[in-house]
Amino acid sequence: MRLCVLGAGAVGRSVAELAPEYGHTVTALSDSSSAVVDPDGLDVETALARKEADEALGDASPGDALAAEYDVLVEATPTTLGDAEPGFSHLRTALERDNHVVLANKGPVAERYADVRELEADSAGEVYFEATVGGAIPVCATVDDLGAEHVSAVRGVLNGTANFVLSRMAAEGLDYDHVLAEAQDLGVAEADPSFDVEGTDAALKCVILANVLREADCDSLDELREVEVTLADAEVEGIRDIPGSALELAAEDGRTVRLVGEATRDGVTVGPRLVPENGTLSVTGTRNIVEIDHEYAGGLAISGRGAGGEETASAVLADVARLE
Repeated sequence: MRLCVLGAGAVGRSVAELAPEYGHTVTALSDSSSAVVDPDGLDVETALARKEADEALGDASPGDALAAEYDVLVEATPTTLGDAEPGFSHLRTALERDNHVVLANKGPVAERYADVRELEADSAGEVYFEATVGGAIPVCATVDDLGAEHVSAVRGVLNGTANFVLSRMAAEGLDYDHVLAEAQDLGVAEADPSFDVEGTDAALKCVILANVLREADCDSLDELREVEVTLADAEVEGIRDIPGSALELAAEDGRTVRLVGEATRDGVTVGPRLVPENGTLSVTGTRNIVEIDHEYAGGLAISGRGAGGEETASAVLADVARLE
């Protein structure tokens, strides 16, 4: 497959670098200011070396990349809230050309799910978005394989930064500010960690899953629009105000605290929860885990790396393989 990769951050770079190993050709690659385009296939290594040297990826514009020849658009630009732009417009352009779209950007399916499905219905192209939910963990694919109509809930620890902070607080008896500073020094937390520690990132992932579950019960786009979920509908609480003493008290009772998100047909909740210290949801460090409640299979759990360039790129490339 020929790929156009929009976004040259950790995920976009990794997709471009790994694509040849999966048998694909990258014909366009862009960041926010420049692009490189070659219908015969890019020299990805050279383009990324230019970016590392603070030079332009190439002589083309991001618009030239979107207009290039490709089979699949990989949308890996940063997630934006509200109108989900420019990611949504990129997706629309590709679908109007009857190209496929694989999303690493959560915005379009977290904030405009029904709009995405409507554009897809009018196109010969398809949209996949495994990488928007659990990094390397095949959450969407598992729900789809099991039959979303038979899944009643999906819950889990879905943000590595928040989980690192909480597990370090519990293990070392440290306070929030100390551990957050450590996480920032290690590159686990951003300079502005709000998106992660306030629960927004986990909430977006759960909103996407809630839409998948609700869509399974809909017979039309009109029905989907009536039940569509966005971030504004989610009940979200972060971890900033959790004192170290709360984790100490939990430990005395054989429990710990994790930031747990849950998606059901009733809605989305994200917040700190007491969980058994040796239970399924008590993963440590940056690891993520997802539990799926299924009508017939019962409870299933999948764990793995929920973030990272190569990890998330593996989910993107798995989606590309579904389109072949």
